[in-house]
Amino acid sequence: MLHDSAQLDLMFQALADPARRQMVDRLSRGPASVSQLAEPLAMSLSAVVQHLNVLEASGLVRSEKLGRVRTCQIEPKALRAAEHWINERRNAWERRLDRLGDFLAETSDKT
Repeated sequence: MLHDSAQLDLMFQALADPARRQMVDRLSRGPASVSQLAEPLAMSLSAVVQHLNVLEASGLVRSEKLGRVRTCQIEPKALRAAEHWINERRNAWERRLDRLGDFLAETSDKT
């Protein structure tokens, strides 16, 4: 799923905005209506909806409308996929740094 670089780009672009990160943070605690998400933000309801559209297009959030209320929730699979991508890079750097540490320890033992 996340090996599609276009989808990965959409996720990180969506998370690049502080307001959208705040919405994701709120949704990580449970579903919320659009008005609940808009409450702490200093922006219009239509701006909040635009931000939610970006989050939905990235796959991080999904919503459904029941009557007049649009309820949003986090998409855990998308977050896990982004976390997996980040962890792969972190693990690679940790291995490189471990090898460097081993090399430096060997070098200092020889002197």
